[in-house]
Amino acid sequence: MLLHGLVTLSAAGALVVGASGAQGAEAASVCSGRPDKTVAFSTGELRIYKARGYACAITVAKNPGKKRAMSVSLQPRGGNPVVDSGSYTRQAGPVTVHALNRCVRASGVVSGKKGSTGWILC
Repeated sequence: MLLHGLVTLSAAGALVVGASGAQGAEAASVCSGRPDKTVAFSTGELRIYKARGYACAITVAKNPGKKRAMSVSLQPRGGNPVVDSGSYTRQAGPVTVHALNRCVRASGVVSGKKGSTGWILC
């Protein structure tokens, strides 16, 4: 399987890490860093990681298998949210933002059910 990665720096200064193609986000199964917070909801989990001034988030389906609408969003305070959304079998993300001395908030959706945080990692 051939995967093409995508890394860009937005005008707001947030590092955006993603993958192209419907299966690209599924291939990169975890964020680097230490797990910081997990938010469970009825259809999945939102997982947030912290590593050296960066925050990363993924949304993982509770019952992987069939494709369904999924998304993950991570926003640094004062910046724009970084979002990965589409039809995935296992997870949406990872998405990464620069979070040195900045709070972040995250949300994840699997099949219309949502989990989210307030401002964290402050």
